[in-house]
Amino acid sequence: MATDIKDTAHAVEAAAVMRLLPARPRLLALGEPTHGEDALLDLRNELFRQLVEQEGYRTIAIESDCIMGLIVDDYVTSGTGTLDEVMEQGISHGWGTSAANRELVRWMRAYNDGRPASERLRFAGFDGPLEITHAASPRQALTALHAYLAARVDADLLPCTADTLDRLLGADDRWTNPAAMMDPSQSVGQSAEAGQLRLLADDLVALLDQQTPHLLVTTSPDDWDRVRLYGRTATGLLRYHHWMADTSPARMTRLCALRDLMMAHNLLAVAARGPSLVHAHNSHLQREKSTMQTWEGPVEWWSAGALVSAQLGEEYAFVATALGTIRHQGVDTPAADTVEGLLYALPEDRCVIDAPRLATTLGDTRPAPRVSPWFGYAPLDPAHLADSDGVVFVKDVPQS
Repeated sequence: MATDIKDTAHAVEAAAVMRLLPARPRLLALGEPTHGEDALLDLRNELFRQLVEQEGYRTIAIESDCIMGLIVDDYVTSGTGTLDEVMEQGISHGWGTSAANRELVRWMRAYNDGRPASERLRFAGFDGPLEITHAASPRQALTALHAYLAARVDADLLPCTADTLDRLLGADDRWTNPAAMMDPSQSVGQSAEAGQLRLLADDLVALLDQQTPHLLVTTSPDDWDRVRLYGRTATGLLRYHHWMADTSPARMTRLCALRDLMMAHNLLAVAARGPSLVHAHNSHLQREKSTMQTWEGPVEWWSAGALVSAQLGEEYAFVATALGTIRHQGVDTPAADTVEGLLYALPEDRCVIDAPRLATTLGDTRPAPRVSPWFGYAPLDPAHLADSDGVVFVKDVPQS
């Protein structure tokens, strides 16, 4: 059995990953089972460089705020701002402090320097403007969408004025109140003002669609992508805030599903640019339903990867990452009867596995699910092994 498993393992290189796939995917999704480990981000950076140089990939999308990501994209494409400013203002969840993320952005800017626009690398955040504790105000996306339209279409076609939006939005801290996540009654998402804003956002996006022939003539492709992002984000945030105020048992299921729906819409927009590497938690990129235990009970929902895969078919590929140890977080050597334990017995420090072939090799031998002693690490589900195109295995993760 050990020999058979070794036959499924290859060096972690872009060429080896591509050999696992029937064709070059438009979206190559690389998952991670935990956040905040620079060793995994360094591996991501290495693969992205190889995909750029060998396979013609031009965009990387990471699990970060899609609106903040515009700051990073402006920097890597045109040098707007400084690296310090971009890392502080352009990457969410506190991940701008990561040395590996900083190196990614620095390298992309250096690569782009002096190149024509058609050859430049692009950066995208594809998460909504959401944190675990709260969601952003829809102000930035909604007012940017309104301002774009106000400058280009007849004022009589606009459903409202900028002053009306400002009045209905009110203070931003009403929207970002962290108490609302635990207590729906603290949310403004089902207030009369929020209801009016949802209708106005819908009307503004509809006007954007109605005026497409005119707007495409007067707008650069990049600005068009950006205003479409503002429209998706405004409607998505208002929908998310609405369900934050919900008191039904389905509340957390809806919120998790809505976040991944926003991610999926952003990934489809990224895919329209051309071949892209996507990096996020395995649970956001897998083809199966995702599950999570919350304070309101267990929830399950279709991940962004499942939604995108359903539309793109073979143009979407998913490679999960699995780990042996994260000793500084109390995750020690995996049991021998788990998938991670079987891979840990291989001599390589890291390798990429042909996941469907490994599932066939294991046959009726069903590995036990690994139990993590640390909430921040999610082991592979052995039942889903065959639904991944590959697995990157890292034997030991050192402390960042």
